[in-house]
Amino acid sequence: MTRATILAHPRRFVVLVAALVLVACQATGQPPTTAGVDPTSEAATLTPVSFMAGFSPQANLPFVGAYVADAQGFFADHGLDVEITHSAGGGEHLQLLTTGTVQVTTQDAAVLLERRADPGLPLVSLALLGQRGQQAFVALADSGLESPRDWAGHTVGYKGTPPPDVYAILDAVGLDESDVDLVNVGFDPRVLTQGKVDVYPVYKSNEPDTLAGWGYELDQWEAADYDIPMLGLTYVSTEELVADRPEVLDAFVDAAMEGIAWADDHRDEAIDIVATWTGSETDRDHQRFILDTELADATSPVTDQYGLGWQTHDQWQALEELLVDYDALSSRVAVDDAFTTQFLE
Repeated sequence: MTRATILAHPRRFVVLVAALVLVACQATGQPPTTAGVDPTSEAATLTPVSFMAGFSPQANLPFVGAYVADAQGFFADHGLDVEITHSAGGGEHLQLLTTGTVQVTTQDAAVLLERRADPGLPLVSLALLGQRGQQAFVALADSGLESPRDWAGHTVGYKGTPPPDVYAILDAVGLDESDVDLVNVGFDPRVLTQGKVDVYPVYKSNEPDTLAGWGYELDQWEAADYDIPMLGLTYVSTEELVADRPEVLDAFVDAAMEGIAWADDHRDEAIDIVATWTGSETDRDHQRFILDTELADATSPVTDQYGLGWQTHDQWQALEELLVDYDALSSRVAVDDAFTTQFLE
């Protein structure tokens, strides 16, 4: 821990000192002492929690909920001292979650079900912030592709492996996989602008703004346009923590949801907070696009009735059946084990 970190997070430093003293006393057989630490102070009563965002710092909604809850003191108000970190990629966040190093992380709903099926990770969604899927498909506005029906005879890109929603969209408009040329395009949207692909898969809250910033107008289609039940980002923990530490997860979800509600009402100020994580070169307009897009996708008839983050059996069951239909799951998943509403009620 650097001096700058200590100055920025004095409560964490106090908690760390107390923990080191306790370990030292246990090693010597002496009773623990809190010399130099006021046992009645706020720091002495906060519960440490580790939250790892599933990607690098940016204005994704579940990230913003944690950033704001930390900056505005909502975590502390709920008795938590939350360490916020970010995944380096390669599924690190899920590995650390399942080993107990991290208590809460983020994950796409479809990937959550896929990882429950194989390799059987005991992941549980605490809140569903993406009521619609994260991905869409775009074409240049002057391409002549007015609907997915027009994709026939054209190249349609995917990232990594073809996602179930591309097959579902093709089915919805009466096309077959053989009617298009599916190609792996990676993560550089310039393949669209350079004419190497006709339809490009985008993360809705990010890449359309990037392409627009380069001067391109787009036509965009997504699964929800065709009543295809894709879902987006969730807060995730494990079955063990849900059973053994429900009070901690309840406090985390309450504070993070409070952070999201605050961000919704104070969007410019929320981007100020995001910028403390993304750095001095932050493109504020781009981060605002991310936040605005994900706030819009966080609402649905379900959240209108029950509140932000709510999730239902029907939503998860429809997603599971979609993934099974398009061979995205290695085995069936009992969806009622994959989510809980107990921290949202």
